[in-house]
Amino acid sequence: MVGEAKRPALFLDRDGVVNVDTGYVSNIENFVFIPEIFELCKYFESRNFLLVIVTNQSGVGRGKFSLADFHTLNNWMLKEFEKQGISLDLVVASTLDPTKADATEYEKYRRKPGPGMLLDATEVLDIDLTKSLLIGDRSSDIEAGIAAGVARQYGIGALPVDGAQETFPDLASALIRLREIY
Repeated sequence: MVGEAKRPALFLDRDGVVNVDTGYVSNIENFVFIPEIFELCKYFESRNFLLVIVTNQSGVGRGKFSLADFHTLNNWMLKEFEKQGISLDLVVASTLDPTKADATEYEKYRRKPGPGMLLDATEVLDIDLTKSLLIGDRSSDIEAGIAAGVARQYGIGALPVDGAQETFPDLASALIRLREIY
């Protein structure tokens, strides 16, 4: 893309940021969107940010659900975003079971807190990490953002998320503050 400037990205964790995290969410019946996610994505899309979900899905590696189940749910989720007029640019997932003793270094690197998923997305979409931000609900999300060189990391949850520039009690509060910054 000669002559085109790199674009920043809004990196989002899935379970706990995009949807309510009830543990190993693997089917449509158990997937509940956090209502403000659509407004947040529309806001950043209007600011020319790429929208990228980076998600650890160890339930696949642990045998709690299949890769096909993940793809079915993911395709449904993408269609629900489209119904809201939002086009997600990429979803990147690590299906590694973190307790797997024979995991390769590359598998470990890709799973958050490793930066691999974010760096893979950056390469595919030509993202400007110096202007990007990440929203996650766990320290591993924030650590991945820092390790990848994402400019700013924000936490969502009742307790502060280690390493985040700011932690918000919920996505609604985050949206109010992020509109002041971006």
